[in-house]
Amino acid sequence: MNMLTKVSPFVNEPFTDFSKEENKKAMEAAIAKVKAELGRDYPLHIGSKKVMTEARIVSINPGDKDQVIGRVSKADQALAEEAMQVALQAFESWKRVPAAERADYLFKAAELMRQRKHEFSALMILESGKNYAEADADTAEAIDFIEFYAREMLRLSRINETQPLTKIAGETNNLTYIPLGVGVVIPPWNFPLAICVGMTTAAVVSGNTVLLKPASTTPVIAHKFVALMEEVGLPAGVINYIPGSGAEVGDYLTTHPKTRFVSFTGSKEIGLRINRLAAETAPGQIWIKRVVAEMGGKDGIVVDETADLQAAAQAIVASAFGFQGQKCSAGSRAFIVESVYDEVVEKVVELTKALQVGLPETNAPVGPVIDQGSYDKILGYIEIGKTEGKLLAGGGKAEGNGYYIEPTVFADVDGKARIMQEEIFGPVLAIGKAKDWKEAIALYNDTEFGLTGAFFSSDEERIEEALETMHCGNLYINRKCTGALVGVHPFGGFNMSGTDSKAGGYDYLLLFTQAKLTSRKN
Repeated sequence: MNMLTKVSPFVNEPFTDFSKEENKKAMEAAIAKVKAELGRDYPLHIGSKKVMTEARIVSINPGDKDQVIGRVSKADQALAEEAMQVALQAFESWKRVPAAERADYLFKAAELMRQRKHEFSALMILESGKNYAEADADTAEAIDFIEFYAREMLRLSRINETQPLTKIAGETNNLTYIPLGVGVVIPPWNFPLAICVGMTTAAVVSGNTVLLKPASTTPVIAHKFVALMEEVGLPAGVINYIPGSGAEVGDYLTTHPKTRFVSFTGSKEIGLRINRLAAETAPGQIWIKRVVAEMGGKDGIVVDETADLQAAAQAIVASAFGFQGQKCSAGSRAFIVESVYDEVVEKVVELTKALQVGLPETNAPVGPVIDQGSYDKILGYIEIGKTEGKLLAGGGKAEGNGYYIEPTVFADVDGKARIMQEEIFGPVLAIGKAKDWKEAIALYNDTEFGLTGAFFSSDEERIEEALETMHCGNLYINRKCTGALVGVHPFGGFNMSGTDSKAGGYDYLLLFTQAKLTSRKN
């Protein structure tokens, strides 16, 4: 029986309904369990070796700065080189493992993660400051990526059956998607499980081996994933876990002659640096390195006078302040036509002021930002905003023993203002007025980014125009601009938002493979 006939069609992992008391209690129990395990020391994983180092990355709870989540061993260049050699050796055998076997490891991992879903979410609540729904969605997305990419590798392994090449007499021709080699995977802290898992499993199921350098603010959740893959029997050396400094370990591996690809999600500045370093050919390098980058966003929502204004206001607030605005898809800008501007602004301000700031483990709607650096940067932008727009909500620090900032709304902001143009990555919304819907779209497009956007209207001709002219990788009509689902909304953007590598889409694994044509004379 063919492997594909045994595998059910992909279905997105359902979200947990925390309005049900039993689900709320289950999450509270998971948080208590995770809390009992806090403060542990975690090793590097280099092949089958567990390496403890003197230098440690200390992960703290951003919602309660006195709470240490864990102390994670920190790789230096020598350990990064050792991991590279292990990954190179492991690649020689892993690349020969049939696609169905590689996919099977992923299916087993997805099932285990599903069984422990609340534990993974609880750790994210404590380590990254997500509330219950945000953490649950992150874990669900991680499961989705594993399931989706496993099926995608099976599909690509059957490409000659499903999309046969044109036949000619006297030859047998086949196309095979073979792996690239050793890759460096650098995930972000804002989706510390989902994106980490997606980037890593896409590379691994394609037959590559990886050096995983997680974000320094969320390394413990990444370790929990690596331990899970070890538990399902993934061969040693396929995933090597090497947290470390970007300047020391990240740059070293990006410029390494044996690095075949770099998969990165993070800021525009670091993405451009990786792209530049990877473009330089190192002595002994025999390929052009591939860079898969998902970078920043300055996403926005456009509202015209025919729209459902209440729905638009709700979407603006959800997009701006979900996970404290710390999403590359966050709707940090809104452009509203002048005839309904005051009404929409009033609704947005009312909804924003109703948001409560508090400890993530109590499931407060708005939690902390990730660390001191982000906290200082965002508060700095709020001060800039006070000179660029009219402050209508928030505008400063919020109470709590963590990095809490009030959800902040500025109105009457010019399209060229800094808070309209620069990625803040925090709970700050800038609203601008447009004379009509066409000007609103022009204002939306006036950015170096191009990740997500939304257009609210009930006019079909305008919607068609928006679909054509709003320049972003993910455009949504009459809904919020966050919340992409694997397999439903392949995710990636234009311009300075990255390489438009559509994560969770049907062409994503092509970025981690190379197509080999074999032709045999009969």
